Amino acid sequence: MDSFPKSWRKSTKPHSFCPGCGHPIVLKALGWAVEELKIQNKTAFGIDIGCSLLAWDFFNLDTIQTHHGRTVPVITGVKISRPDAVAIAYVGDGGAYAIGSQHLLSSLYKNINITVIIVNNANYGMTGGQEAPTTLPYQLTSSTPKGADNYYLDGIKMAASIANKNAYVARGCTDNPVQLKIFIRKALQNQIQKRGLSIVEALSYCPTNWKTDAKKTRAFIENLKKIYPIGEFVNNNEK
Repeated sequence: MDSFPKSWRKSTKPHSFCPGCGHPIVLKALGWAVEELKIQNKTAFGIDIGCSLLAWDFFNLDTIQTHHGRTVPVITGVKISRPDAVAIAYVGDGGAYAIGSQHLLSSLYKNINITVIIVNNANYGMTGGQEAPTTLPYQLTSSTPKGADNYYLDGIKMAASIANKNAYVARGCTDNPVQLKIFIRKALQNQIQKRGLSIVEALSYCPTNWKTDAKKTRAFIENLKKIYPIGEFVNNNEK
């Protein structure tokens, strides 16, 4: 980021995410991993419409913003045209599990050699906090004022059930950025080793749409971890 012109820094830094948002923590973990692996000059970073788009100027990386839910196929195209690139798709839970679900499933079945980072905050954050595929049962959102129904999607469980044995599938949380960075680094290494698809989901804070103070935000994330367990679900690199 030091290579950005000084005139840009005042207007673009600090970040534009809401106070308490988990996206900056996820992006910090990603930047940490990219720096450790020394892959900045060959990384292609794709971002989705939604809160993800606020990462457009977060890194000094080749970055492309896509239509909502289309980040995975765009980054797949980058990887096909530039097999030497480290191709990263950065999306929210809606972009991955709703409008973009068909692309995620396709990449799983084909074991596309890219890395997908999914930020799960259990709602549609950018558009007002509506119910998402990951919204918890009885959760209050702007579109479920009396509480959401009992149906929700565990995208990582789904991914692990159909992933290639050489894929990497893990879930971390913004309350443990060191562990999250380790998972993201492993995902990137999996791509560098040409083993196939790597997916890391990050459970993320969203106090603005959860309408929670600090104490209730912590309680919410702990409940989120009960529904969506943390860990590595597909990882044959170390076996």
